[in-house]
Amino acid sequence: MADNVAVFEFLNGLNVNGHTEKKNVGNKDLTYLSWPWAWAEVKKRFPDAHYTIWRNENGLPYTVDPMTGYMVYTSVTIEGITHEMWLPVMDGANRAMKPTEYDYQVKNPNFKWAKWDDARGGYYDKYGNKQTEYQTKHCEAASMMDVNKAIMRCLVKNLAMFGLGLYIYAGEDLPETETDTPEPRTERVEPKAEVSASETAKVPPTNPVKAYVANELTFMKQMFNISDTKEMMAKFADMRKALIAMGVIPDISADKQTMEEAQKMIQEIYNHFSPSGAMKDVRTA
Repeated sequence: MADNVAVFEFLNGLNVNGHTEKKNVGNKDLTYLSWPWAWAEVKKRFPDAHYTIWRNENGLPYTVDPMTGYMVYTSVTIEGITHEMWLPVMDGANRAMKPTEYDYQVKNPNFKWAKWDDARGGYYDKYGNKQTEYQTKHCEAASMMDVNKAIMRCLVKNLAMFGLGLYIYAGEDLPETETDTPEPRTERVEPKAEVSASETAKVPPTNPVKAYVANELTFMKQMFNISDTKEMMAKFADMRKALIAMGVIPDISADKQTMEEAQKMIQEIYNHFSPSGAMKDVRTA
């Protein structure tokens, strides 16, 4: 039986930043972790890992209540450890979807800047826009496409219970960071001055391919029992050159690799150079 703590500590130590996407919903920034990448990373390290999608007596992968909406469930087993998870089916605004469409009220974030105008008999902001304390929003009825998306999001949430990507969550069904809603502007805004190339270079953009390879190097240090990062990088370079010489992978510089090419390179390194039992030793007690 695997050590539950060892599995959690290993997956929780992986940097997932290069595989997330941002989505703004209302006054919140939600962070989504790519489910194909998450499942691939787990299967690569734990080949026997498997998941189950709950189904009702009619074979449908959800429960539904006319008042509260739809719910999906998954369970994941890694090295004999099983965790269950659940997630409501939600629309783009993260509202629970039901069998029929419905309207609901939300607070208007712009109302706090409005003032009462006796002449017009209502609240208006300084730009002359009428504001009400609440706004009416609409939620469509759920479809099977919505159910499918919820199941895969539930799977990612389930994997977070094993540690993968857990650090990006903020206690909700999706990772989120509160953001202040800026006061609306209707007047013309002057364009910003252009930023020089030298100034832009000071803040290099995140490269998801490099982030992915960096994650793998961290794992390889454990696999080869190497503590020095420079030593690991040198070994990595030697293994890559050997694969190129054997014709297993093409000779493409790291800066020009696609994510698919990088993943193939890493997988071939595991296939050709993993010491016997090394991956098992990392995963189990």
